[in-house]
Amino acid sequence: MKILSLDSTAIVSTVAICENERLLAQFTINNGNTHSETLLPMIEASLKVLKLTVDDIDLFACSAGPGSFTGVRIGASTVKGLAFNKNKPCAPVSSLDALAHNLLYADGIVCPVMNARRGQLYNALFLCENGKLTRLCEDRLLSVYDLEDELFSKYADKKIYLCGDGYDIAKGSFTKVNTQSTPLLHQYQSAYSVALCALEAAKQELLTTDIELSPVYLRASQAERERLERLEKEKSEVK
Repeated sequence: MKILSLDSTAIVSTVAICENERLLAQFTINNGNTHSETLLPMIEASLKVLKLTVDDIDLFACSAGPGSFTGVRIGASTVKGLAFNKNKPCAPVSSLDALAHNLLYADGIVCPVMNARRGQLYNALFLCENGKLTRLCEDRLLSVYDLEDELFSKYADKKIYLCGDGYDIAKGSFTKVNTQSTPLLHQYQSAYSVALCALEAAKQELLTTDIELSPVYLRASQAERERLERLEKEKSEVK
């Protein structure tokens, strides 16, 4: 099964094409360009070098969130467009699940963290043993301090591995928890990890269609938050 996977949930743009678990090509850019500028050219270049077309792809996968609102939307829209009218399945993957798959070599708690602004992180926790991940909680939004308190109270006896664009924030803020060093390459999003998650979803018959695929947000967008704050202020002024 040929899989085309991508991740645009953070600053990194990454695209991969796999034959089941075998990586055929991966293209990653981390230079600050917008995902709308990079994703399609990366996909076209990857297909071209492999002498493939979109019609050769059996499964389309993307990190569907959480993450940057714009990036999540662009990634989901790109996959929906590629799969449109092709009767091919899609796999919406948790961006935190995909990040955790960067660290299948770990022995302990894998703790992906993504910068959600306002002192908060998108996070999930996984136990990694013998190359296998076991999810310990759902994807969530919490403060860096609440995350440290949980790690300290529940997992102080285990090795803790951070990854994601919240790596420096968490590592720099933690005072009670010691974390393992993660190579820079494994801190960033990887489309190959997205493909591995998509394969697992296929085995569990959890795939969807391009029509049903939708982004996952753990909180309202900044514009929506500002709108709600404005409404609350107007209500208080009326009172």
